[in-house]
Amino acid sequence: MQLSLGPDPRAETLRRLQLLLVQRFGHIGRATAERRRPEWAIVQGVIGARTKSEVSNAATDRLLTRYGSWEGVAGAPLDALQQELASQTYPNIAAERLKACLTDLIERRGAVDLSHLERMDTGDAMDWLEQLPGVGRKIAAGVMNASTLDRRAIVLDSHHRRILQRMGLVPPKASTARAFDAIMPAMPEEWSAADYDEHHLLMKKLGQTWCRPSSPACSDCPAQALCETGRKQAEEIRR
Repeated sequence: MQLSLGPDPRAETLRRLQLLLVQRFGHIGRATAERRRPEWAIVQGVIGARTKSEVSNAATDRLLTRYGSWEGVAGAPLDALQQELASQTYPNIAAERLKACLTDLIERRGAVDLSHLERMDTGDAMDWLEQLPGVGRKIAAGVMNASTLDRRAIVLDSHHRRILQRMGLVPPKASTARAFDAIMPAMPEEWSAADYDEHHLLMKKLGQTWCRPSSPACSDCPAQALCETGRKQAEEIRR
């Protein structure tokens, strides 16, 4: 007989962290209906590397307005897409990845259409998405969670993963996929897909404000008491 190890203590840490982040930043509403279509979400994800979300959001909207459909975007000349994506941090790479992703999706589905994901298990759907060019775990999770698919899949960008690592909630050198696999069992069972989405957006704000890649402002961070790195820094200051 296999003994139960009980609830994962990291779940309570995440609950407490969420309360602290909401107190500091307030609640964050979900995206508009137009930006919650799975097809919109995958385009935004593919072009968004190292670019602020609001910039990538605007670029995604511009593409759809300019070409009228995602199939139209797929058929656009590469140099035209590069010009349209000039606001992105890596416009040439973004254009190449987007064209490859949409072209492959059309070959698989006959159109830029992700409606079949609704009938699939979340894990299977993410595996399917990750076969598309330019789509890794972060983008696949974003399509499943932040869109109208509303699945419980946590999106991990570089900010979110860094915070989890510094807090000691996932292995220190974990890749995005490994960090995802490590933290998902700890996600509070009562959280909905919308809660997952808000948690990710709050963690992103935390990473941009205090838990920066270099010179983190641990003493000002609302999560310091919950964080291995923050507690160590506080102990060193007291010595």
